[in-house]
Amino acid sequence: MSGRIHIDLFTTLDGVAQAPGGPDEDPDGGFAFGGWQAPLFDETDGAQIGAGIEAMDALLLGRRTYDIFASYWPHQVDGPSSGIARKFNAIPKYVVSRGAPSLEWRDAHLLGGDLAAELAVLRERHDEIHVIGSIDFARTLVAQGLFDQLNLWVYPIVLGAGKRLFTADGPPASLELIAAEPASKKGVVLLRYAWKGLMPETGDMS
Repeated sequence: MSGRIHIDLFTTLDGVAQAPGGPDEDPDGGFAFGGWQAPLFDETDGAQIGAGIEAMDALLLGRRTYDIFASYWPHQVDGPSSGIARKFNAIPKYVVSRGAPSLEWRDAHLLGGDLAAELAVLRERHDEIHVIGSIDFARTLVAQGLFDQLNLWVYPIVLGAGKRLFTADGPPASLELIAAEPASKKGVVLLRYAWKGLMPETGDMS
């Protein structure tokens, strides 16, 4: 059976997915709200995220997110997030980049050719491949229909400006809701969507 590609994203009610984790994560475009997820995070969404990390056997990342992860997670094996750090350090990391970055994190590999062909190879090699963050790369996966499931943690906050997975000039797409789960006592909801295709169905309400 072919492996599955998951996109894991944290987003606001108005769709902003930029820099949820900290002020310096991604200030691109003058984004002023880095770290917006932190005040709304609790043990429920933490457990859901942890379960997803435990299930994965490969990470698939854009270049910017890889750089953030590679500078942080290898140094957290003795900290409060040691379980996540050990998992990330142990599994293969695949980085999509048009350049030729030096990938020094253990078991990190560059993907820079035909994306569809390279992902087909990864599907044969792994069972659960997860894209975490990597908003620009996630847009590419959506535009080309190269993923299986979108796991979207929606937080009750509105930010206005910021990077979004679904942009005004993005392609149309059709998704099927397969699960909706409370993710926090603070109003967070986890929505799991299966990919259906690039042509939404239309109808006539009359």
